[in-house]
Amino acid sequence: QVQLVESGGGSVQAGGSLRLSCAASGYTASTYYMGWFRQAPGKEREGVARIRTGGGSTYYADSVKGRFTISQDNAKITFYLQMNSLKPEDTAMYYCAAAAGRRWLVSVPKDPYEYNYWGQGTQVTVSS
Repeated sequence: QVQLVESGGGSVQAGGSLRLSCAASGYTASTYYMGWFRQAPGKEREGVARIRTGGGSTYYADSVKGRFTISQDNAKITFYLQMNSLKPEDTAMYYCAAAAGRRWLVSVPKDPYEYNYWGQGTQVTVSS
């Protein structure tokens, strides 16, 4: 059972930066992707970034490309989302999630329902 705990959210002004952390416990070798999602009030949960834990390949949503960076520590138990040049439209609850299962060796989990484990979320508020 993978458990995820996010931290690092807060309130910043537009143009500022935040770094979100996701501490993973119960991490197993079958956890192949870690992702960051966000959900604003009245909107669907959307994928922001993901990383393949073995090879480190990354993906970013167009809305954050060039501003956000997903990374992991060497032990692969803490994942980060560095967010720079924040905009008011980045305001949302941010969640980290893990996709476990051998099918992700040959496929890529893109949608929230494909992720098995979720953290409780951390709020990011960007004011103009």
